[in-house]
Amino acid sequence: MRPSRFARRATVSFTAGTSMGAACWVLGLTAPAPTLLGPAGLLGVGIGERAATAFRVRPARRRPRHRSRQSARPDRAAPREAPMPLSPDLAAFLAPPAPERLPLPPAAHPAPGVRLLRGVPYAYRAGVRPLELDLWLPDETHGPLPVILYLHGGGWRAGTRTEMGPRFRHWSPDPFARLARAGFAVASVDYRLSGEAVHPAQLDDATAALAWLNARADELGLDARRTVSWGESAGAHLAALLALTAPVSGCVAWYGPTDLTTLPGQCPPGAYEAADPTTREALLIGAAIADAPDRARAASPVAHVHADAPPFLVLHGTEDALIPLAQGEQLAAALRQVGARVDFRPVVGADHGWAGLSEEDTEQCFTASLDFAHACTAVPLPPVHP
Repeated sequence: MRPSRFARRATVSFTAGTSMGAACWVLGLTAPAPTLLGPAGLLGVGIGERAATAFRVRPARRRPRHRSRQSARPDRAAPREAPMPLSPDLAAFLAPPAPERLPLPPAAHPAPGVRLLRGVPYAYRAGVRPLELDLWLPDETHGPLPVILYLHGGGWRAGTRTEMGPRFRHWSPDPFARLARAGFAVASVDYRLSGEAVHPAQLDDATAALAWLNARADELGLDARRTVSWGESAGAHLAALLALTAPVSGCVAWYGPTDLTTLPGQCPPGAYEAADPTTREALLIGAAIADAPDRARAASPVAHVHADAPPFLVLHGTEDALIPLAQGEQLAAALRQVGARVDFRPVVGADHGWAGLSEEDTEQCFTASLDFAHACTAVPLPPVHP
């Protein structure tokens, strides 16, 4: 068998390297010490080392394999097969259970006289997390409880159902516990954020939470016909929309946006650009306000007022740098124009979220809202405020 070209080259390199190496090492190492350190000796050692290392077997280069046409053109993906349709029986078997039939979680007791059902699923939406609510209940009841459906703030893109707002984080007992002690069932509700879905998904979720409360009212001892929607900031916007589109008894709206079309012009010059697609309101409706005025109008509570609207309590800080006081004024004016009941109270010196407000004044806002909720769930309703 004839040796390969690579084997012949290796043999020649080995022989030449060995011969030259031996001669040059002898030349360099047998010279006298002064010569070894001189040019001749160093030359011999250097040539010997180079020759001795001439034998280096390098791996043969592999020829590149030919790619298949499909891998050579990644832009041409193979056609995907359509998913196999599910039979009705299998689809029903795989579907999540109806939230109104799920067992309730065990109750916690975060404060004396109060029990809390935490993280109760009320709706499932495809592609997102289960939507949950926390239900605060008094330990002692004397008949079916009126309900407060609370919607948190956070610009529709953040926030948590576990708190009433940053101003109340230090309260003990928790403001929800205080409402339960006052005789209410309080459902603090999750909803899809603008990074998960655009309007009207958030309103759809609030409506689903109201439907869940109605479906489990007998089991939980609720009178869901006497429900007050309550929210702060973005949650106030949703609470107002819910009150104007669903059967509730009243609405408490704290410093919420009420007309997305006029909001840019009411902000200080340069503070809000209606053509900016990254504002909170633009992310809510899926487009810049200037580019989608119809969508902005449809997402505005002022566009849904009607004569049969439930009573409203609108509290708004006079120094609100995020949502101008004019937004609260607009909602109040629109409700009065159609003959609906509204109590509008500017809160002097308050910024957004009741920032800058004293503890006493913050307590007054909370107490006024609680008294309003009691009045709305009483029968008959009190007379209209002038």
